[in-house]
Amino acid sequence: MSASNEAVSDYAAVGGGPAISAVVDRFYELVLGDERLVGYFDGVEIHRLKRHQVALVSQVMGGPVAYSGRDLRSAHERLGISEADFDLVVVHLVTALTEAGVPEEIIGRVGAALAQSQPEIVGAGAAHA
Repeated sequence: MSASNEAVSDYAAVGGGPAISAVVDRFYELVLGDERLVGYFDGVEIHRLKRHQVALVSQVMGGPVAYSGRDLRSAHERLGISEADFDLVVVHLVTALTEAGVPEEIIGRVGAALAQSQPEIVGAGAAHA
């Protein structure tokens, strides 16, 4: 089978690890610059969080990286993330992907994966400050 007939993963189509890292960096610039969301990150090691996010986005996009952090429910259950704040995070990720030139169909697939993860992330608990 020639390379032109082989399916290309979304991960490869957007430029692989360096491109995902750049998107995640921009994503956190947007999220941490949003006064509605920044309180969720008090006391969080952002460098470590970015590494986990790069792995998670890479895995969602079909890359060779496997996410090995805590499951999403455990990582978010104490934060009391509202649906509105979840939606804001999605908007910031879509913005970062769009600014990076990621095609709409790939952004749509990432969005679908986020929608599936929402029940694991949104929940009642201690609200952020």
